[in-house]
Amino acid sequence: MSNSFIGLCASLLAAKWAAEMALEWLNQTYVRSHADKVPPALAETITRETYGQSIAYTLAKSRFEMIQITWGTALLAGVLFSGALPWFYLLLQRLGGSPVWMGAAFLLATGVALAVLDLPLEWHAQFHLEERFGFNTSTPGAWWMDRVKGCALALALGFPLLALILKLAEWLGAAWWVWAWACLAAFQLVMMVVAPVLILPLFNKFAPLPEGGLRDALFALARRAGFRARDIQVMDGSKRSRHSNAFFTGLGRFRKIVLFDTLVQQLDQAELESVLAHEIGHYKKGHIPKTIGLALGGWLAAFYLISVLARQDWFLRGFGFAPGEMAPALLLFFLLSGVVMFWLSPLFHRLSRRHEYEADAYAAGLVNQPRPLIAALRKLNEKNLSNLTPHPLYSGFYYSHPTLLEREAALERLAGMGNEA
Repeated sequence: MSNSFIGLCASLLAAKWAAEMALEWLNQTYVRSHADKVPPALAETITRETYGQSIAYTLAKSRFEMIQITWGTALLAGVLFSGALPWFYLLLQRLGGSPVWMGAAFLLATGVALAVLDLPLEWHAQFHLEERFGFNTSTPGAWWMDRVKGCALALALGFPLLALILKLAEWLGAAWWVWAWACLAAFQLVMMVVAPVLILPLFNKFAPLPEGGLRDALFALARRAGFRARDIQVMDGSKRSRHSNAFFTGLGRFRKIVLFDTLVQQLDQAELESVLAHEIGHYKKGHIPKTIGLALGGWLAAFYLISVLARQDWFLRGFGFAPGEMAPALLLFFLLSGVVMFWLSPLFHRLSRRHEYEADAYAAGLVNQPRPLIAALRKLNEKNLSNLTPHPLYSGFYYSHPTLLEREAALERLAGMGNEA
């Protein structure tokens, strides 16, 4: 069974690589076929020059993505099938100490090692690809400091959490997975409150939106929607990139609206109101608790599967570990889970896109017309050089949001229905 299982894992890994490469090639071909002219629906708002830049940016990112896919697949195959993992695990065990702490160290150190091996490609993406198209505003010092801070946080937060999960498996026997899930769920909910206050400021500066007409209009919009926000803050996203975004952080009375400084610079007041209305739409439509519930449900299923696989000789022995070793079981599961979840990604993205359509419709109703949101989406896609014509199959696998043309069409239908009324 062990050899058959290893063969199955290798086949799934190869199939995922082949599918990802095919999707990139398919998307490149499709984008090139639409490169001759701007899509008719956008011909009056996006210049030929900007459209050409978006085509070039899309193709450059896709070619680089093919390198990343191949490197990631080769790295994962090497880690899984070379015997490096059991060798490293045995080395840590020989150092002595608590099996729980050594197991947590094994998990954390393996994750850090894999992240380190990805650094050259991340560097190239930031300082060559993004730089080439005018998006990079980071410095090498800031880039390295972000990685150091991330590693420190993984050590400070991840290490105790991993040790707790392994300790629960040691204490509670067959029921450990339920309690491990409960601890992880509590940790994630606490982090949603704590992160905006203690963690995000380690990476970015947040300042209240200055007093004035824009702040008054955004708060008035929030009050009109029955959405209570503690503050509206501007984040210095421009210190790393010229890409723009907006998001909520926190829960309950700790909830804050965060706008990238680049977003404030790119959009006018009516457009910013429509973007905020869209984000409020996610809250009013219950998308946030639904997403959290789906994620927690996935974690519950994951812990149950780990508890089952950890008891199977063929699962651990196939990769060189002794049966019953919980830390290797956790690591192997999460290394292999991406191979399976890739094929399910269209289902999750379909749900996410449905939420985006619902939030768009809510925003159009809240500001009484869809035109400001359409204008905002056009500007954001233009400024970010987004791919305006992805292949439908590619967008199904990779896009959590509908394309600009799809969102515009849905909003135009709302405008049409409003005119008919």
